[in-house]
Amino acid sequence: MDLDHGKCWGTSKKDSWKNTLLLAYQSLGVVYGDLSISPLYVYKSTFAEDIHHSETNEEIFGVLSFVFWTLTLVPLFKYVFVVLRADDNGEGGTFALYSLICRHVKVSLLPNRQVADEALSTYKFERPPEPNNNSSRMKLVLEKHKSLHTALLILVLLGTCMVIGDGLLTPAISVFSAVSGLELSMSKDQHQYAVIPITCFILVCLFALQHFGTHRVGFFFAPVVLTWLICISALGLYNIFHWNPHVYQALSPYYMLKFLKKTRKGGWMSLGGILLCITGSEAMFADLGHFSYAAIQMAFTFLVYPALILAYMGQAAYLSKHHHTIHDIGFYVSVPESVRWPVLVIAILASVVGSQAIISGTFSIINQSQSLGCFPRVKVVHTSDKIHGQIYIPEINWMLMILCIAVTIGFRDTKHMGNASGLAVMAVMLVTTCLTSLVIILCWQKPPIVAFIFLLFFGSIELLYFSASLVKFREGAWLPILLALFLVTIMFVWHYATIKKYEYDLHNKVSLEWLLALGPSLGIARVPGIGIVFTDLTSGIPANFSRFVTNLPAFHRILVFVCIKSVPVPFVPPAERYLVGRVGPTAHRSYRCIVRYGYRDVHQDVDSFESELINRLADFIRYDWYKESGIVDTCNEDDGYRSGASSNECRLAVIGTVAISGGPPFEIEESVQPASVSIGFSTVDSVTDVIEMEPLDVVERRVRFAIDTDSEADPGSEMDVQLREELHDLHAAQQAGTAFILGHSHVKAKQGSSLLKRLAINFGYNFLRRNCRGADVVLKVPPASLLETRNRIRSFLLFVKSLVHHQHPSDWECGKMCLNVDTSISKACEIVSPPGPVLFILDGVGYTDHNTTMFCSQIRNGTKAFRLPVVLKHDLVEDG
Repeated sequence: MDLDHGKCWGTSKKDSWKNTLLLAYQSLGVVYGDLSISPLYVYKSTFAEDIHHSETNEEIFGVLSFVFWTLTLVPLFKYVFVVLRADDNGEGGTFALYSLICRHVKVSLLPNRQVADEALSTYKFERPPEPNNNSSRMKLVLEKHKSLHTALLILVLLGTCMVIGDGLLTPAISVFSAVSGLELSMSKDQHQYAVIPITCFILVCLFALQHFGTHRVGFFFAPVVLTWLICISALGLYNIFHWNPHVYQALSPYYMLKFLKKTRKGGWMSLGGILLCITGSEAMFADLGHFSYAAIQMAFTFLVYPALILAYMGQAAYLSKHHHTIHDIGFYVSVPESVRWPVLVIAILASVVGSQAIISGTFSIINQSQSLGCFPRVKVVHTSDKIHGQIYIPEINWMLMILCIAVTIGFRDTKHMGNASGLAVMAVMLVTTCLTSLVIILCWQKPPIVAFIFLLFFGSIELLYFSASLVKFREGAWLPILLALFLVTIMFVWHYATIKKYEYDLHNKVSLEWLLALGPSLGIARVPGIGIVFTDLTSGIPANFSRFVTNLPAFHRILVFVCIKSVPVPFVPPAERYLVGRVGPTAHRSYRCIVRYGYRDVHQDVDSFESELINRLADFIRYDWYKESGIVDTCNEDDGYRSGASSNECRLAVIGTVAISGGPPFEIEESVQPASVSIGFSTVDSVTDVIEMEPLDVVERRVRFAIDTDSEADPGSEMDVQLREELHDLHAAQQAGTAFILGHSHVKAKQGSSLLKRLAINFGYNFLRRNCRGADVVLKVPPASLLETRNRIRSFLLFVKSLVHHQHPSDWECGKMCLNVDTSISKACEIVSPPGPVLFILDGVGYTDHNTTMFCSQIRNGTKAFRLPVVLKHDLVEDG
């Protein structure tokens, strides 16, 4: 089952009916697994305590009427016909709505925004902004008040946390309800001691198999759900015609009024069980990117919706002729005894498929949260190279498993699980309704009255159900509230501290003039190799690097400042991902590379990233030299647009795949094409402390050029010699090795901060930072090539000090490399003979020794010795 069809740039086949039908079939196993198994527990949860099934059948017909109109209004009208249209380049979900709003209104709290991001082909607007309308006035209000930015983020985080809570509760209630069908074939004692262990066993197996990925059994999902839908439709038709052919009359809204009139408060409280019939509706929007709007609309309207209505009508028809006690009301009592065991097996399989879908959705939304800086760093494993979006997060998987088993053992019945699950579902839907209302005004630019009607109509329905769930706080509804408060606190604290850390780095960055002033006269050496310095800054030199050079006076011959950032789009086309420019003059061999990812993009592993980065640097070098020679001329009236940037840091260019062909040197075109190099925006200011760049009215110019090897400049010209020399230096440095330089910062609240802030930063954030994955693990940096600017340097100095005091050194082992040290080093040590540590700059490849990164390499032409400061702080970087 190839879900990669859902990508927003390359799906021309989506429009064909054949492909739409195929996608509609595939969506059954991914999108509708959770929604399709709701008949297992809706009636049982509804009649658990608040109302009772009487001889008049007013209760059962009223519940059926509520179920019918709830399924019709919320999943069909709201999601299929309205919310699914609020997609973000084909992607759906809470973060899709948020990113769509952030692109139209400057409410994003992402720190390193650039004007260049707005030139992305996926950074599109629904309609060009109109200056004098109601949406513009609302836009100004939202942009003016920073508190509204925070409130919107908290609303999005709340919806995200409720989705995570749903991922915890849905597997428990689904599998438990399916396995509870055994109660009709066992005695009460046997059933009591069999259902819980069997449910826990299935859940353990389900979570234990997550690391294999769903693509291995994905082809099995759609047939299971399709078989289940056919099964419940057939059972529904059988019960309708066999027991009560007139049950269709209960679909009238009149029966809802009769139900509420008779049951009053009990009927209102029972709505907490009725709302479970729409559990899983949010998946239609969240999984939109894997399929198409037409496919999801077709599958629900013509298959899932009729099957569910028939299933609920069939159960109501059976119960209208069988007035059992409340303990006997359930799905399996309406199943004929001759087919009960096959239906039980299909139900268990369908519940597993539905649980798998929500677990995968939980992994996906946590990954999106992490991409936008709203979740602590976790390890994300991509389980399939062919199917987009198939990921596995080990830490989250095992936490979900433990909590899911704890819920199953702790609650032990459908009633409490239903109350908890229902509140989580309605909270997510309320958040979606609020965000969609903003999209209607800000993105679609509809009159505010349209958004108000949408919010009032669907919000009233969802608030009614939400209140019915909230009143059952002590009967299970406390769990998603407690979980959401806990997760929102973690996510907001992490996001807040991340922003403050970025602001600190931004205001303490070093100017380019400081970097350019470093040289042999100050005892600074350039060693062979490529040094990749990771930073969150899109301009300037990070303070961590300055401290690194101060205490370790050498850096690599090729220096690249890499910023890996997220932009508020689902995908960034590969041809537009790399934004490359020079740092300083050509002879300095320093570059800046900004790598942009969307919140659904798959980050490259370090091997492919390293080779891709070097290829992009080579492409940029060629482009820059041809621009200097006039072969590619991008000068325009926007050349002055540098926001006061330093003259030493040149403009950045989007570097895609350069085609080597015999075509013309360049071609001006209207839009950025894949496999292109695009120019048209300047660098962000390298001196001024700017977090958000305001767009200016400048003329952009984009160029696609193809370099022909036969049309290059004269091989003997000075320009060609310098070009070849720079490319040679790049490839020679690549052969010498690559070191990844990361900086660690210790964040603490400043003096005079409130108690709440001190608790959040000094204890909360630092606890999360110490116990979550490090940046090197998330970036997949190999330990042997890692150099961290913190106490690792101190460990290396101890190593060098021991080297100095050796009178007859022989061999020292650095990781897997054994350096044969000859007498020239010993003589150098004796010549310097310092009381403090001495650094030997050899060639410059990083190796590790007992998890301590050291800066050393093979000996070639002697050794240079430099005197280092005698006293070093344990933590070289300390944030206030």
